[in-house]
Amino acid sequence: MRLRLVPKETSFDFFSRWKIWLGISGLMMVVAFTSFMLQGLNFGIDFRGGTTIRTQSAQEIDVGAYRDAIAPLELGDVSITEIFDPTFGPDENVAMIRIQAQDDAEAVTAATITAVEEALTGAAPDIEFVSVESVGPKVSGELIQTAVIAVVLAIGAVLVYIWLRFEWQFALGAVAALVHDVILTIGIFSELQIRFDLAIIAALLTIVGYSLNDTVVVFDRVRENLRKYKKKDLKEVLNLSINETLSRTVMTSVTTLLALISLYVLGGDVIRGFVFAMIWGVIVGTYSSIFVASTILLWLGVKRDWTKPSNTAGNQFANIDA
Repeated sequence: MRLRLVPKETSFDFFSRWKIWLGISGLMMVVAFTSFMLQGLNFGIDFRGGTTIRTQSAQEIDVGAYRDAIAPLELGDVSITEIFDPTFGPDENVAMIRIQAQDDAEAVTAATITAVEEALTGAAPDIEFVSVESVGPKVSGELIQTAVIAVVLAIGAVLVYIWLRFEWQFALGAVAALVHDVILTIGIFSELQIRFDLAIIAALLTIVGYSLNDTVVVFDRVRENLRKYKKKDLKEVLNLSINETLSRTVMTSVTTLLALISLYVLGGDVIRGFVFAMIWGVIVGTYSSIFVASTILLWLGVKRDWTKPSNTAGNQFANIDA
């Protein structure tokens, strides 16, 4: 017997209150944008600048012990990660310790680095300090610019892909959903002041891919049903298509969330921000693929018969199966 989170056949009307859903999405985006403008983001070391200390020890690295040793120094954002490499020998245990810049200084002072080294020596007597490197505000600013460009290019690539795969109305609906997801994710990080670093940029790009996958599944069924039911209203076709893919959408989202919640609880502090972004992204991505992308498509309208050329909707690549 198959496990089903929703019945095999459903007949929910997803567009009876479409103005309410768009209103909720619009309100949440306004709150997210306002929070970003008033509070900004709690940038991590990647974007704020700081100092990186590379250590090596013969004994196994205890990240918790390292963190407890440095905590009394009150250095703010400190990231400790163990580096794994197959070329390392059994007595080569390498860690990377990143400390945020203090009081808007370009790098951590020599006295602070000495204090950190003394604290870590107390936690691991045989520890060696291999290198000390600093990331200044100029490099951090370039990273922010590069991260923004990466997200914008990803959304732009989605716009082109959906346009070629379906029609321009589908493309605008998909991009609207992706922009919705990215803004709400950035907004919640601003509102809760969770550390925002390069790992969160990776999460944003992953969210874009996940949300797009959900949206394409729904849109593909919409296109099939538009060809199959040429007499039905677009609203009826959209409702039918979403109901037919609802079981798959819910099952995929729930199983993904189970894995992510396990990682959030058991994965430790290092990946917690990334996993939180993914959890939030899966929730809003599932919501947007149903209530944002499809509603935009309903609002724009779409060509109903792909057997005839159209000069106003789609293009010559509309029937490409990619």
